[in-house]
Amino acid sequence: MSDISITPTCLVRDGRPWFPVTGEIHFARIPRDRWAEILEHARAGGLTSVATYVFWQAHEPEPGAFRWDGNRDLRAFVELAGAHGLEVVVRLGPWAHGEARHGGFPDWLTERSDLVPRTDDPAYLDLVRRLYGQIADQLVGLTLAEGGPVIGAQVDNELADQPEHLATLRRIAEECGLHVPLWTATGWGGAQVPDTLLDVYSGYADGFWAEAEDGWPAWAAQHFRYSSVRDDLGVGADVQAALEATASDGGATASTAADAAAGTGATGRTTPFATCELGGGMHVAYHRRPLVTPRDVAALALAKLGSGSVWQGYYMYAGGTQRVGATGTEQESQATGYPNDVPTLSYDFGAPIGEHGQVRDHHHLLRRQHLWLATDPALAAMPATIPSGDPGDPGGLRRSVRSDGRRGYVFASTYQPSHSPLPAQPGVQVTVDLDDGPVTVPSRPVDLPSGVSVVWPVRYPLTAGLVLRSATAQLVTRLDHAGPDGGPVVVLAATDGVPVELVLDGDVAADGPVTAAPHDGGTRVTLTAPPGRDTAVDLPGVLVLVLDEGTADRLHRPVVDGVPRLVLSDAPLTVAADGRTVVVRTEAPAPTVSWWRDGGWSPRSLDVPRAGHHRIAADLAPDAPAPPAPRRGGPAVRLAAPTDFSGAARIHLDVPEELLDAAPGDRVLLRIAWTGDVGRAVLADGAVIGDHFWHGRDWDVDFTPWREEVARDGLTLELLPWRRATGVHVDPSVRDVPDGIRLRTADVVRVVRHPLTPDELCEETA
Repeated sequence: MSDISITPTCLVRDGRPWFPVTGEIHFARIPRDRWAEILEHARAGGLTSVATYVFWQAHEPEPGAFRWDGNRDLRAFVELAGAHGLEVVVRLGPWAHGEARHGGFPDWLTERSDLVPRTDDPAYLDLVRRLYGQIADQLVGLTLAEGGPVIGAQVDNELADQPEHLATLRRIAEECGLHVPLWTATGWGGAQVPDTLLDVYSGYADGFWAEAEDGWPAWAAQHFRYSSVRDDLGVGADVQAALEATASDGGATASTAADAAAGTGATGRTTPFATCELGGGMHVAYHRRPLVTPRDVAALALAKLGSGSVWQGYYMYAGGTQRVGATGTEQESQATGYPNDVPTLSYDFGAPIGEHGQVRDHHHLLRRQHLWLATDPALAAMPATIPSGDPGDPGGLRRSVRSDGRRGYVFASTYQPSHSPLPAQPGVQVTVDLDDGPVTVPSRPVDLPSGVSVVWPVRYPLTAGLVLRSATAQLVTRLDHAGPDGGPVVVLAATDGVPVELVLDGDVAADGPVTAAPHDGGTRVTLTAPPGRDTAVDLPGVLVLVLDEGTADRLHRPVVDGVPRLVLSDAPLTVAADGRTVVVRTEAPAPTVSWWRDGGWSPRSLDVPRAGHHRIAADLAPDAPAPPAPRRGGPAVRLAAPTDFSGAARIHLDVPEELLDAAPGDRVLLRIAWTGDVGRAVLADGAVIGDHFWHGRDWDVDFTPWREEVARDGLTLELLPWRRATGVHVDPSVRDVPDGIRLRTADVVRVVRHPLTPDELCEETA
């Protein structure tokens, strides 16, 4: 057991600053047999914990009849997370949102007219007490105090003006037996959060909840600036307005934007800046379909770190599939009072780990950040100093410093999404005032290209006697006792277009592809070779690797048999719950894995012949004979998703049986590159196994659970055409496509789970 506490500036664990990294994973939206795979990726991605909603509708579909079986098994999920070295934050609800029908409330609850939900109405609280009692029973023996992984709980979601009710929810949960060190509630929207809960915040690069006519939302732009402002008035504002419009007399209502802007809610509170919903991607609605890129996600996360975040929490970290209940699919829709229609099944969210376990580029970009946070958790105790001025000025350098007075980090950014790019910044140089004097980074001004975010260390201790005064490369990780002489290996990542310099305190000898010269009482080291896998600077007692960005994105730091390693891998690499089995999951038949051994990299080319891509269709332009007319609905009168596919184009795909063969742990996907409006993947018996609102990203359908049916009968794609005049919003980068339907390619993608052999692990064999 360890001790966790909250100070005004950071979280503390066992007396030291602690920097948790949490990713949202919804166990009830993922097949149970895939939980382990997703948790392996989460741990490999540098998460320290996972957060998960307990959707009331999934667990009490009928009054008093609770279900915790199958992929509803909260206890089994928490135990499995713990086995993978991950702690858990349980989002208790009762109201969740999460793009679930009725915010996760069961249908029977919404039909009750004798109670007022989301208030301290005794009739409602009786039902909440029953739910929380069931959840607490599921978690007996699994809390931190009991030696388990559950460290926190969040009550309700996006409830802005009911602080007494939020406090009541915590009290009820504790009365039911749930005792955890961290209790949270969402703070955005000007929320009034009681002192008994830690307010946690969000930040998204775009939002499906904006209007189709809107360009890039102003509330999204603020998240790419360094700022002391934590709140976001845009997230969930449309749903709050709809709930307010339909609330019963005396029920909960949303705070107005004016109240929030005026400071209603958290005024006077002194809490650390913690997040729970940094956009790991973005969902799509029918009327508005953002295309958030991996670099958008990574830059936003770094901007929050530069703004003082002490807890990085992502929503979503792994996508899933909407549940189907007794009355149909359980997604939010205009038919159930929401402003938006979202896909009936897909909850992929463009997340680092996709709906079907696809590992995306931002998983790797974020891993670099998380490795740094694990290497130097002291960042949590370093407050952010942000220069005054207009943070919206696109012409100036965006910068911040986090420092404890002894050392710190310089943050600088020229990154915004392609909707509104920022210019390059010439002659960048920042002076950091420390207790023992100023440090100027870099020693000579450098030009910062457009579209980059950098974090430069200041006075970072490489060893007990050697201080890195500054560097124009980012700290990634370190491995003690891994150098050729038994000293540490410190890994830095260069930024494309930014020359690398290291400035060290004192007169220091440096070997490798470098030049060294005295500078201001220290030694300035510059590279004479480009950053890369083999670019190493040999300093007294430490070896510094300076990787290029592409190589740094391939860097993993698995712990195998209790020993941390450095690995470069072309394919996602994880460690199973046993702590010994190292696994790659690859779409390519010959990925390379390189292990750091004896002061250098030992590469192995893996032979995975079952992996690969196989084309089964291409260059098709089917006609939809009678697409439905556009329509609008819901409280915001937005474009509504079509439900009539009788006039859709149909493409039948036959799939060779040998392409559907899969060993346990393998995945077989259909990857469709297309343009159109809405698509469904349908089996011969009419079952819909996948759906997609086209928005510029490929559409993946998981064949794995349906291999026999697809081998026997094939699969039919039902596609509706793109009609620009309808007014659906898609990203400008993909908007200029002709009306109609174009299927460019349809590939069967075989993703193979390949456990590494002792030889592939670079271990000595008997």
